[in-house]
Amino acid sequence: MRLTGFLTLLVAIVFAMASCDRDENPVMSSDPTAPSISSENFEGQSFSLTEDNADEELLSLEWSAADFGYDAAIEYEVQLAELDDEDFEAAAELVSTRETEATITVGQLNDELISMGLPDGVEADLHVRVLAEVDGAEASEVVTDPIPFTATPYLVQIEYPELQVPGGYQGASNYGNDWSPDDEDIARLYSFDDDDNYEGYVYIDEDSDALMFKFTQGASWDNNWGDDDVDGTLDPDGADIEADPGYYRMTVDMDAMEYETTQMEWGIIGEAANGWGDDDDIMMEYDMEEHVWTADVTLDEGPMKFRANQSWDYRDYGDDEGNFQVDAGGADIEVEEAGDYTVILNLHEPDFSYELIQN
Repeated sequence: MRLTGFLTLLVAIVFAMASCDRDENPVMSSDPTAPSISSENFEGQSFSLTEDNADEELLSLEWSAADFGYDAAIEYEVQLAELDDEDFEAAAELVSTRETEATITVGQLNDELISMGLPDGVEADLHVRVLAEVDGAEASEVVTDPIPFTATPYLVQIEYPELQVPGGYQGASNYGNDWSPDDEDIARLYSFDDDDNYEGYVYIDEDSDALMFKFTQGASWDNNWGDDDVDGTLDPDGADIEADPGYYRMTVDMDAMEYETTQMEWGIIGEAANGWGDDDDIMMEYDMEEHVWTADVTLDEGPMKFRANQSWDYRDYGDDEGNFQVDAGGADIEVEEAGDYTVILNLHEPDFSYELIQN
């Protein structure tokens, strides 16, 4: 009798364990219920974003819970895409949450729009949706119907750490008064990664009173560097640095206390111009009044880049984000329509940029 009772108990335990196993592996519905956005107060509206309102709430979304057929841990993702991206293939993630509501601020939406490469000051046609999936499970995703709206982003001006480049060339080169580190028009170098490495572009006109310069940190002579031994090493309160007339890319490494200056002339190269060959550059002209490089050219449909000194050994600029800001070694710039253009390359101050103005 004791053996029979023991076997009965063992069978009960086995069935209980099997039942637990089945509960831990629930069957997912083959036709899950998608969520639905219920707060559509922004549908069809147009928003002009401003930096002054960056912290203010812009969009408030609520949606019904998705149903995958059992009590699942569901992750919701609020996605943003351009209106012509119907399948959200290039969607940006605005919010990830397990709640069924979310708010998006002006600044949050603006950051995503700029990251998507949309130009500031230009109204963008957009739509937003909510995607639901079971956290940690291989399950079908379900999405809400998208809600369309428009928004005009603003450009956030980042203040990078900088060095000033005062010298006897300033007046003749349209950088303010000679030897004036506090002049608002002075040439500057910038640390784009905030890492004590600075770079920038400086023009030194042949009619300068003195073809010399130094580096300062701050709009005064309190912290300044020259080069006593003409060896590329910076010396505090050192000798003035001499230079020939020309347009220079200057770099400074404040950790190593070293600097480099490289003369550069800029051109346009690519299938949209004369081709990719060694001598195919269309050379640009420097506009000292505006501190930009310009060219009036006929461009074909196709890719182009900006290149220094008719060589890939120096510096070239493309555009990774399609936002008219240049990136060193960046992606080809696509000219979408053949025609006559005024092309402008601005390396004077961040963010370095370009314009293609069809005439």
